[in-house]
Amino acid sequence: MLTFHPASLTDIPTLRSLATRIWSESYADIISREQIAFMLAWMYSAETIGREIAEGVHWEIVRRDDGNAGFLSITFSTGGIAKLHKLYLLPALHGKGLGQEMLERVFALAAERGSREVRLQVNKANVRAQRAYARFGFALVEEAVFDIGGGFVMDDYIYSRAVVSG
Repeated sequence: MLTFHPASLTDIPTLRSLATRIWSESYADIISREQIAFMLAWMYSAETIGREIAEGVHWEIVRRDDGNAGFLSITFSTGGIAKLHKLYLLPALHGKGLGQEMLERVFALAAERGSREVRLQVNKANVRAQRAYARFGFALVEEAVFDIGGGFVMDDYIYSRAVVSG
């Protein structure tokens, strides 16, 4: 069973440590080591996470009894679309239903804030994540390539799923 803890500025070192561990293992066969390093520095610097928290991006640290397991971040727009920016679980914990538990949390947060839809991006080469999101009811709605600088791009699928209120 997972517990979810809203992250604050004091949690930035924990978030950065988790991101480094997870990305180094999860993306090694998907993108280059250079792109992993670039994206970690870009998306997970203390300054970036601190700015996002200050601007209202909702970050949570995910824990199990034996310690930190992962994290998520999400924003909620006034237009009813919640954007799931990050949902990461330590690779050793994959295949145990914990990712589904994290997605259930995302949808509970989205419903609480009146969102009608959750959208997210997945790297086109991340087949494992694509299958997991499809099992959870997400549908592919778009393909997009984003120039992120440093000579790198994010070549992603965009998925969507409606928020169903209880």
